[in-house]
Amino acid sequence: MCLILYERRNSIIFIMDFVWQENSAGCESSDRVNLLKSEFVAVSEKNAELKKQVRELTERLRLAEQGKDQAQKQFLTLGKQVKAGPFGTVKGLRTNPTVVPDESVNSRLGKILEKVAVKRELIVGLANANVKEMLEVWFTNIKRAGITNYLVVALDDEILKFCESNQVPVYKRDPEDSVDEIGRIGSNHAVSGLKFRILREFLQLGYSVLLSDVDIVYLQNPFDHLYRDSDVESMSDGHDNMTAYGYNDVFDEPAMGWARFAHTMRIWVYNSGFFYIRPTIPSIELLDRVATRLSKEKAWDQAVFNEELFYPSHPGYDGLHASRRTMDMYLFMNSKVLFKTVRNDANLSKLKPVIIHVNYHPDKLPRMKAIVQYYVDGKQDALKPFPDGSN
Repeated sequence: MCLILYERRNSIIFIMDFVWQENSAGCESSDRVNLLKSEFVAVSEKNAELKKQVRELTERLRLAEQGKDQAQKQFLTLGKQVKAGPFGTVKGLRTNPTVVPDESVNSRLGKILEKVAVKRELIVGLANANVKEMLEVWFTNIKRAGITNYLVVALDDEILKFCESNQVPVYKRDPEDSVDEIGRIGSNHAVSGLKFRILREFLQLGYSVLLSDVDIVYLQNPFDHLYRDSDVESMSDGHDNMTAYGYNDVFDEPAMGWARFAHTMRIWVYNSGFFYIRPTIPSIELLDRVATRLSKEKAWDQAVFNEELFYPSHPGYDGLHASRRTMDMYLFMNSKVLFKTVRNDANLSKLKPVIIHVNYHPDKLPRMKAIVQYYVDGKQDALKPFPDGSN
């Protein structure tokens, strides 16, 4: 007796290989046996194909679950598929599309931005009473440079009244205990960390933001000097071409003999106190990542900002796919470049920066005033009393 069982489960045919054969005489005719054999082969092949499809679909489902909304992000970013052009003509996409503005996020802020922003972009600075004097130098020179699209986010009532009395565009958020306490009494670093939470609403509303600390002197309109081709465009803490724009740093380990030299890539960090950020999905993801980590870790916001921007994907970590650009270090100048290099070089001292960020020196206010005297008032010896570094 010969028996071949076919079972259908969820559109997959499983072959039950049960065959009893007491004697060939008791079996059906050879033609019938051959027919069953051919059917068995056909069904086996079909079964194998269906199993393969199940494996592929399972893997695709796993990847979809793992990536979550990555497919949608890629579709929004890449759009229509295209063929590669001739050798040397191909350029990758670095300018991500902006999000659809969501006015429901904060209608009050939205109305302010409609009045203040120019071409849907503006300078935003956060301030509390601790930095009142620097804030005055900050907005005075913004006005002098002819910049109208700027906004102070007041972290306390004193700054709110101070800005209103000086005809400075100002916005104070609705009360939120966790934010307000830091805003009122927080240190520079603590207040700096707030910006990643606060900026999210600006981006959701569809505005590009030039985030600015208040220890910055504006000498020209920065919007005339931006590329706007990346998610994040930031000034550097670097002090020369290598440190600002990156270099190949060779590590020497003599014990390795022939392989003693290991090449590494280095770049000095972006300054989280002055960067232009476009309203894109990667930009908002960056703000979320940094704000989340700062709420859980005792960390410096600038370190976290750079780690999220630069660390690549690796086992256990999905890197951020945000495009970035380093600003010209002589146009968007940090105070180390100014006091250590520029003022001591006859040619470089003739340049007029767009902004100067007094980020390398703790005596910020007197240096800001001296910078104004040097570049605005033409006082050639205004910078001389200050050392290259700090005492």
